[in-house]
Amino acid sequence: MTSLLFRDDAYLRSTSAKVIDVLPDGAILLDQTVFYATSGGQPGDSGALIASDGKRIVIATAIHPEGDKTRIVHVPAEGQPTLSVGDVVTAEIDWDRRYRLMRMHTALHLLSVAIPLPVTSGSIGEDKGRLDFDMPESPEDVAAIEAAVNAMVEADYPVTSEWISDDEMLARPDLIKTMKVKPPMGQGRVRLVQIGDIDLQPCGGTHVARTSEIGRLTIGKIEKKGKQNRRIHLHFA
Repeated sequence: MTSLLFRDDAYLRSTSAKVIDVLPDGAILLDQTVFYATSGGQPGDSGALIASDGKRIVIATAIHPEGDKTRIVHVPAEGQPTLSVGDVVTAEIDWDRRYRLMRMHTALHLLSVAIPLPVTSGSIGEDKGRLDFDMPESPEDVAAIEAAVNAMVEADYPVTSEWISDDEMLARPDLIKTMKVKPPMGQGRVRLVQIGDIDLQPCGGTHVARTSEIGRLTIGKIEKKGKQNRRIHLHFA
């Protein structure tokens, strides 16, 4: 099991760690990490592992092997030096990229407040993101949605988290906004992300500490992706 430090501090940029396994394909497991692994529409972090002898291994992404949420493998870019079990490294993420993903992930939570409909899927990028809604018709007043989202950004709501048990999560299905993406359960507890008094939902991703950090947003194109599905794109202004 890997200790996932980003769950308690999304602003932690680096940590000392020990290599606990190296897979046949070269992917590296650490005893603890600041790297977020691809999950819930958020891409895995990129960055580097720096060995005690100065050797630098560029990490292209991080993933959960075979869907095991308790483990994260760090996937080196092509042609990187190798590490061995027991090596001590400094794991550091590409902070600029991570912070943009944090801002956009939190922004999409706000979009789900501005449009109070079930979410069928989503995707988070460095400059834009999108949510698919169970929505038979496109919204009539897009400008009003954009204004509502930016008002929540400017309100500077605190973004906090708490943990509840899997059983508590099962007893509160009203907290789940996503229709197809299940809450991050199976480890005995689930993290809830709360934005002020306007939103509370299960989420395993990384978020900013206050909504004002997001910056101004614009609504992009709206696509019809099925009879009951509308895809709404969100961009940094």
